[in-house]
Amino acid sequence: MKLVREHINEKFKEESDPISDMGIGQRALIKKWFDSVGIPEDYYTIDKNLNITVKGTLDLRGTEITKLPDNLSVKGHLDLYRSSITKLPDNLSVEGYLDLEGTKITKLPDNLSVEGYLDLEGTKITELPDNLSVGGGLDLSGTKITELPDNLSVGGDLGLYGSSITKLPDNLSVEGDLDLEGTKITKLPDNLSVGGYLDIRGTKITKLPDNLYVREHIYKDF
Repeated sequence: MKLVREHINEKFKEESDPISDMGIGQRALIKKWFDSVGIPEDYYTIDKNLNITVKGTLDLRGTEITKLPDNLSVKGHLDLYRSSITKLPDNLSVEGYLDLEGTKITKLPDNLSVEGYLDLEGTKITELPDNLSVGGGLDLSGTKITELPDNLSVGGDLGLYGSSITKLPDNLSVEGDLDLEGTKITKLPDNLSVGGYLDIRGTKITKLPDNLYVREHIYKDF
């Protein structure tokens, strides 16, 4: 089930921020937030510890939502494409993809879990949290990211096209393609493993390390 938001912006403007309201219980606050975005009560659950589970996809693309409730788990996709979201909650878990392209997000929570694709293209993200694990691809194209955490795990493609990346960690393993085209990278790290293709066109890389593993083609200028 996918909920399509056609009137969220109008309804959200009419109400105060349901997460910051005072004087009512936390469970009521959570229900008020879901009501403000037009999500029926049978589409989510709240347990005794106030952990929230959305049973399918949560589509908030293009809305004026600025925040989400804490301890949120989404069984489907979480689509925030070009929404007004500015911060993600602690303990956010997404079993599908998480689309943050074109948002004003500047930071990810330390304990973020995404089993599918994580799209950060064009955001103002400058760094990634330690222990970030992405089950699918990770798109950082056009971001100001300069380095990646040493323990980053990416289960699909890693897109860094046109980003500000200058360095990759040693022993980086990418299950899919690694796109570094047009970046400021000057050399590849030791023990880099790429399960798809490697694109280093438009970089200043002129030599490949002896311990580089690329399963498919290497696109290069030399």
